[in-house]
Amino acid sequence: MKNIVIIGCGSGIGLATAKQLQNEAQVIGISRTETPELNNVKLHFYQKDILTDSLDDVSFPEKIDGLVYAPGSINLKPFGRLSDEDFKKDFEINVLGAIKIIQKLLPNLKKSESASVVLFSTVAAKLGMPFHSSIAASKSAVEGLVKSLAAEFSLQKIRFNAIAPSLSDTNLATALLASPEKREAAAKRHPLQKIGNPEEIAKMVVFLLSDSSSWVTGQIFGIDGGMSTIKL
Repeated sequence: MKNIVIIGCGSGIGLATAKQLQNEAQVIGISRTETPELNNVKLHFYQKDILTDSLDDVSFPEKIDGLVYAPGSINLKPFGRLSDEDFKKDFEINVLGAIKIIQKLLPNLKKSESASVVLFSTVAAKLGMPFHSSIAASKSAVEGLVKSLAAEFSLQKIRFNAIAPSLSDTNLATALLASPEKREAAAKRHPLQKIGNPEEIAKMVVFLLSDSSSWVTGQIFGIDGGMSTIKL
């Protein structure tokens, strides 16, 4: 049975991934909040803030086969209203947090014969969108990090990939989907005329963690209803 670590398992895509993996892997989950949904998921849970808390008391397995870094942010403002702190916060959550956990678990990942690390970007890193400058900047850094680490650790059989979703029905997007009108407008911006959900994105995470994707590394997968590649 594989050992999988999920950072940000309390809600959204991280939670959906934990649910899908709970019967086929030993899941170690870390989240800032212990949500009620976690009571129905089989995992070893630690309540931690990945940016500020020490992880020294977390009982990580000696060998780790998969790492998912799912925390994220949606901070949409006109560029002129974004402060230095806004940019720093997005970079810390999306990039520095990922770097912290990858560096800590690298010795454990090296002991696996086919380790896989999955990070998250956004459709806005590829497709220019107004009011997305802070999140697009940090997520573009995630994409560069993925490709660099995929190259650096390819000979050690550690794979790095990222998923770049468009707007999905998660807690982060609550304000953007707060009414039927907003949901309908958001859906119509996508060629498939729908918004995503955590469960279908989690299926891609599970695939990237599995041996079925053993020849896949350094890739950015757009799960965005066709938004980044199709114009109708």
